[in-house]
Amino acid sequence: MERPDFWAEKGHAAKVSQELAVLKREVTRWGDLTSEIKTLEEMVQFTESDATLTRELTSRLAVVEKKVREQENELFFGGKYDKGNAVLSVYAGAGGKDAEDWAALLLRMYNRFAEKKDWKIKTIHEHWGEYNGPAGWGIKNATVLLSAPFAYGYLKNESGVHRLVRISPFSAQSLRHTSFALVDVMPEFVTPDEVAINPEDLKIDFFRSSGPGGQNVNKRETAVRITHLPTGIQVSSQVERTQERNRELAMELLRSRLYRFEVERQEKERHGLRQEKIAIEWGSQIRSYVMHPYQMVKDHRTEVETGNIDKVLEGDLDEFIQAESQLI
Repeated sequence: MERPDFWAEKGHAAKVSQELAVLKREVTRWGDLTSEIKTLEEMVQFTESDATLTRELTSRLAVVEKKVREQENELFFGGKYDKGNAVLSVYAGAGGKDAEDWAALLLRMYNRFAEKKDWKIKTIHEHWGEYNGPAGWGIKNATVLLSAPFAYGYLKNESGVHRLVRISPFSAQSLRHTSFALVDVMPEFVTPDEVAINPEDLKIDFFRSSGPGGQNVNKRETAVRITHLPTGIQVSSQVERTQERNRELAMELLRSRLYRFEVERQEKERHGLRQEKIAIEWGSQIRSYVMHPYQMVKDHRTEVETGNIDKVLEGDLDEFIQAESQLI
């Protein structure tokens, strides 16, 4: 990294910098764990005669065990981009107000998960809905960048349809309603040589970014939307101040999405399956969140479930993610 020409090649520099950050983090975490374990060993000899110290030891041991499980979990993140940042998008399914509110709840859930792990969160694009509900303004779709070592490894298996069953907060008759939203997780950076993009295959539109409820907050058309015509894949960026920078960011997102699209295609071919567009509806959900007539969150791939839906919606996803990583 000390070489004068280190940053001349952006892709290589980003890869090396990321590798260094991961290694430094690993050394620091194992060093801290070693020190904590030594402290616990010293405490053990005094616990028989001190009930307060016993309770403290038990509490600290639980914390250490959780940290060890997290680091063990990362051993399963062996994919090419698993050690890097993640770009997470949420799309509301059919259902109007309820679906847009559910998409906003899901986005908040992942933001809470990232906050608990001290990850950096950056909003790239938000297409607000027209209704203000329990989760605040609903969203039609939104994309955020989650920056941390192994962010993509942790969240890549969250991609899929998420189903919510609850009493609709928008129903005057308090009727039960089922809502769907699609979560799409991609690596932040994919090297250009991984995905070839023909400029003639792109449709590029410019628009004004807007706030909640469709309120206009930008008089200049700096936001960029790129559509890849052969696949129909569409990406947007409105977070940067200039049209040029938003276009660069949108191209990076497109490259990441095309990379994941190709990986999924190859995986389906390997298993003799057809590549199909996911429908945000019944029968395609990976996880269900039920608020009524009982409370339960269940992952349909791993069979992991819990009755504490509030805790899950506040970002407590570790149990689900650990099971997904080891299954897939």
